[in-house]
Amino acid sequence: MVSIRSHLAKGHINRAPARSLRSLQRWLWIAICAAASISQASDLNGLVDRWFNVQTNLQSWSADFTQTRSLKVLTQPLVATGKVWVAAPGRFRWELGRPPQTIALRQPDELFIIYPRLKRAEKYPLANVPAGPWADALALLDASLPRDRASMDARFRLLSVTETNSILQLTLEPRSAAARKVISGILIGFRTNDFSIAVTEMKFADGSILRNDFTNAVLNQPLDPELFEPKLGKDFTVVEPLRQ
Repeated sequence: MVSIRSHLAKGHINRAPARSLRSLQRWLWIAICAAASISQASDLNGLVDRWFNVQTNLQSWSADFTQTRSLKVLTQPLVATGKVWVAAPGRFRWELGRPPQTIALRQPDELFIIYPRLKRAEKYPLANVPAGPWADALALLDASLPRDRASMDARFRLLSVTETNSILQLTLEPRSAAARKVISGILIGFRTNDFSIAVTEMKFADGSILRNDFTNAVLNQPLDPELFEPKLGKDFTVVEPLRQ
């Protein structure tokens, strides 16, 4: 996979370690799993409006998922399973692998990417990021649990809406030209019976594809606040790539 460092070379933080940037690129899609830009869709606009109403009332969401990563350099995709928890406002936890090999943990002002086996964590601020491509990419993380249609339309352009086998699929692209240098397209599918997330797929500018298929979704059940705390042991190394 091509590092997003190459996409951000003209930004303010081009000296961040390439491995850390690749890790953040992998997780940029996380918040989008609970949100999308909703604009006009003629035949299916009613379903889209109903989905949006559900999202504005959504307080928590959890599910199992199967993640498939397709890379140009590999003949077979990489497949892993995991668990996700999302809570309003602005909190989520993704665990990839069982036991978890990677944990993405978002708090209102920070994002942690944690590698339990390596005893390492990367910490990214989500506020006061200098203007530029990196800020545009991080802005995608704020798309979780949408508050209103206008704020979503400000970040994404809705290209199409289709319904297949009771799955409503939205095809999107970031409005920001800088963000499109990292993520070229997004597909989000929702079940039309309960509007829970069924699938998300992101296409990156390097040609790689990241897809998540969700099962066993649970909506608006109380979540333990400690799920969203890093809880890093004293033997963990914590780095802040944006400060380097």
